[in-house]
Amino acid sequence: MTAETEVLGELKRLRARVPQLTGVLAASVDGLVLATDTPDAEGVAALTAAALGVAMRLTEATGQGGFKELLVRGEAGYVATYAAGSSAVLTVLAEPRINVGRLHLEARRACVRVGALVDAALERPQEA
Repeated sequence: MTAETEVLGELKRLRARVPQLTGVLAASVDGLVLATDTPDAEGVAALTAAALGVAMRLTEATGQGGFKELLVRGEAGYVATYAAGSSAVLTVLAEPRINVGRLHLEARRACVRVGALVDAALERPQEA
């Protein structure tokens, strides 16, 4: 089983635990899709990377430390991005009726697992 398959499995389990999610993706911090269960994943990953850059600068400039998560609320729902290990992020899309506390609880748990999978895959020697 590859890391991508394992990460995708974690994304699907997250969506099963939180039915109000409308999309989930794992991406590298520079905006490359690692695994996805959402439409327009490339666009969302690119925008996530841009938002991540601003969020990282904002937390550092205000003395809040390293980036952990970002929550955006729109008229039609939420977009939340969580740090997942040292080189990935987890972005979730949710309906406006979601319990935000539950969203954070489940997504934070998932991002720990996704981060561990991605970091472990990056540490493995690449096969030619």
